[in-house]
Amino acid sequence: MPRPHVIIVGAGLGGLCLAQGLRRHGISFTVYEADDALASRRQGYRIHIDGHGDHALAQVLPANLHRLFRATSGRPRPSTPVFDDQLNRLAVLEPSDEDVHLAADRLTLRRILLAGVEDAVRFGERFTGFVTGADGRVTARFAGGGAATGDVLVAADGVNSAVRRQYLPHARVVDTGLRQLYGKVPLTERTRPLFPDDMYAVFTPISGPGRMFVGVAPVEYPEPPGQAAARLAPAVRLDADGDYMTCSFGARAEFLPCSDDELRSMPGSELQEMTLGLLGAWHPRVRAIIEHWDLPSVFPIVLRTSVPIAPWPTTPVTLLGDAVHAMSPAGGVGANTALRDAAALASALGRVARGRPLLRALAEYEAAMVAYGFDAVRLSAENGRRMLGQDPLPAA
Repeated sequence: MPRPHVIIVGAGLGGLCLAQGLRRHGISFTVYEADDALASRRQGYRIHIDGHGDHALAQVLPANLHRLFRATSGRPRPSTPVFDDQLNRLAVLEPSDEDVHLAADRLTLRRILLAGVEDAVRFGERFTGFVTGADGRVTARFAGGGAATGDVLVAADGVNSAVRRQYLPHARVVDTGLRQLYGKVPLTERTRPLFPDDMYAVFTPISGPGRMFVGVAPVEYPEPPGQAAARLAPAVRLDADGDYMTCSFGARAEFLPCSDDELRSMPGSELQEMTLGLLGAWHPRVRAIIEHWDLPSVFPIVLRTSVPIAPWPTTPVTLLGDAVHAMSPAGGVGANTALRDAAALASALGRVARGRPLLRALAEYEAAMVAYGFDAVRLSAENGRRMLGQDPLPAA
């Protein structure tokens, strides 16, 4: 077939990474995003980028944008120290290999991924469904009556994927039983001493009674993002953000004094007050970390996971990232797996542009993605069960 036109639903990390890869292969695409703008919704802060993620970004990004990603990513210690609630160090988990370990700011990375593909991204377009025509082409429909037709429809619309609900209605996403509050602590002369030197690592879990936990991880820019952009990619506008420590608190839902709806309605000050009450007699330094939360940055999330399913017949509709294999953060590989998917799918569609039959290329992508993606789901779920008290992964 001639070069396909690709409809991408979702402008998260995976959707924009795929867009960059398609542009590199000379394949036309349009990205449709329900949010009104890139920063409309809080989705998290620091992301750990490993070798898979960095390799995927190097595959899809122009060289100067990959250098910009590297220039705006911190280099935390590769080890993972584990503490109890009194800050007694219980263990130090060393990496099993010499893999890449980078700490990126999620919004900064999304802005880099948007650079150069803005012309093909449509914000404020909420996907409502799709139909496949007799000619095999797919038409996506959007709230407000809009529609778009292409040769491939890609679900990159996250854990609540509307594409997945229609396409794979038997695919389940289940509650892990955990609730997490995400926030940031700006790193200043006053706050840096709150964190022992070995907490400037890939991730530091602090575990307490009742499987409650606090997790911290740094984002320390090698140079200010705006300065790096001016040097490497002047057309990219990056905020002059400061270094920070991402700081989360998590617990089983039944141990919290409020419902999920109440949790979502609480401002940062109330979430902080609740957390300090639950921490009780934890070490004063841990309590001080929570006391220094940047309150507007704090928001709650219900942690969910996909349940692995068997491969499905290949059609011109496919999926990537959390839309197909959402996972517990306990594995630290969710974002990396989405980036890996995007680069692999872009490569598969590049083969279509060079003469490979479309369904054969998509089947090859899906066979690999289902295998490594659901392996990551299982590993993350087991880590979450052992370390955080997550519900066991249901049987497939």
